Amino acid sequence: MSLPFTILLALVFSILSPCFVSLTHSKVARLGISPATRPTETVDASDNSDLKFFYYDQNLDHFTFTPESYQTFQQRYIINAKHWAGSKANAPILAFLGEEASIEADLYDVGFFQDSGPRLKALLVYIEHKLWQTAAILVHVKEKYSAKHSPIIVVGASYGGMLAAWFRLKYPHIAVGALASSAPLLYFEDTRPKFGYYHIITKVFKETSEKCYKTIRQSWEEIDRVAAKSNGLLILSKKFKTCAPLSRSFDIKDFLDSIYAEAVQFNGNPGYWVDTLCNAINNPPNRKNHVLDRIFAGVVAYFGNQSCYDTDLVIQPSNNAIAWSWQSCSEIVMPIGHDKQDTMFQTAPFNMTSFIDDCKSKYCVSPRPHWITAYFGIQDVKLILRRFGRNIIFSNGLADPYSVGGVLENVSDTVVAITTLNGTHCQDLSSRRKDDPKWLVMQREKEIKIIESWISTYQNDLRGLNMS
Repeated sequence: MSLPFTILLALVFSILSPCFVSLTHSKVARLGISPATRPTETVDASDNSDLKFFYYDQNLDHFTFTPESYQTFQQRYIINAKHWAGSKANAPILAFLGEEASIEADLYDVGFFQDSGPRLKALLVYIEHKLWQTAAILVHVKEKYSAKHSPIIVVGASYGGMLAAWFRLKYPHIAVGALASSAPLLYFEDTRPKFGYYHIITKVFKETSEKCYKTIRQSWEEIDRVAAKSNGLLILSKKFKTCAPLSRSFDIKDFLDSIYAEAVQFNGNPGYWVDTLCNAINNPPNRKNHVLDRIFAGVVAYFGNQSCYDTDLVIQPSNNAIAWSWQSCSEIVMPIGHDKQDTMFQTAPFNMTSFIDDCKSKYCVSPRPHWITAYFGIQDVKLILRRFGRNIIFSNGLADPYSVGGVLENVSDTVVAITTLNGTHCQDLSSRRKDDPKWLVMQREKEIKIIESWISTYQNDLRGLNMS
C-alpha cells in the first residue's frame, strides 16, 4: 500500500514519539525560497488547467534490501506541458527539485520556470523533495512522454539548489546540466566559511543604517536587563504585545533574531524589508525613544499592526518544519551560530555537542556532520568539480547570508559562478517584475543563455550520432 508523504511523515514521528518533543527555537536558519513568517502568495492548482498533478509509487528506501525497504509512498510531481515542443523535437525538460517544503509554494515562487518555459519550449516538471527518488521519477516522466532523447536540466533553489548540483554530479546520464541558485553546499563542519551567516546580516544592517544597527546591538543587553527584574518577563510581554506570556527572555530574542535574518535573506524579493525595519526603528511613533520601543516599532512595521505578536511563529510544528528539523538533525548539519565578528548580535557560536544532544533528545538520532562532505567530496570542491563536474551554474547574491557557503568563483569553463553584489536569496529564480533592477535582468539572461548552449550541444551530439 502506498502512503502520501505527509501521512508517512506523521507515521514516522509517531513511531519516534518516545524521543520526539515539540520544536524548539534554533539557530539553524531555515533555507527555503520564501519567508517563513510573512505570508506569501500561493497558486491554487485547481485554477490552472496547465498544471497536472501526479503521484508516483516510490520505494521507501533504494539502498537497502530489507522487506521494509520495498514499501512505497506516493511522491507528488506536477507537469506543465503547455509550451513543450514535444518528444519528436527532442525538446528539453526543466525539472525543479523541491526543497524542504511542500510543492505548492514553488509553483508561485519559481517564476524562472514560467518565464523560461516558453522560450525553451520545455516540459516543466516540479518534484517534491527527495534526491535519490528524483532519478526514478525523471526516468518515469521520460517514459511517460516518450521523451527518451529530451535533455533534462535540473533547477533548484536554496537547499534544492544543493540537490540540483549533487544530482548533476551523481546522475550525469539523466541530467545534462544544473542551475543551483543560492546553494550553500560548502556550509558544513569540514568546509565552514571564515565568515558566517550572521556576518552578512550584520553587514547589511550596518550599511543600511548605522543608527539602526547600533539600536539593535544595544537591545539584547536591554532585554536581559529588563528580564532580570522580578516581573521582567511580564514587562517584556507587554512591551512586545506577545500573544502568550514569555517564560524566558530567549524566546523574544530568538523571535527578533528571526525577523532580522529573514529581512536580509529575502530583502528586495519583493519588498525592501531592511529599509522598512530601520525606518521604523529610527523613527518610532509618538517619539518613543527607549531602545525597546524602537525595536517594537520595527516588529510592527514588519508584520503590520496586530492585536498581539506570536513569538512562536517561526517554530510552528508544521510538516515542513518537522521535516527540515529532522533533516538538519541527521544529514544537513550546518554550523550556523553567532560568531564574535557578527557584532549586531550577542556572541553565541555554534556548539556541536549541544546540537547533538538536542537532536538525540528530539529524535533519538545522532547527527552525521561529516557525511555530506564525505559523500559528495566537497572538502576539495574546486578539484572535485573540475575533475568530475560539468554544466553546473552556481548563482548567488552576495547580500544573501547563505552566500558565504556558496561556490562564488568559476571552477572551469562549464562549472561557472554567477554572482550579483546586491542579490538576495534565490532572487534570480523569482518571477520577472517591471521594477527588476538591470543587474537582475542581466543575471537571468546570462543563466538562460548558458542553459540554451547546453541544450544546443546535446542536440548536436544527437545529430552527430544519428540519434535525433
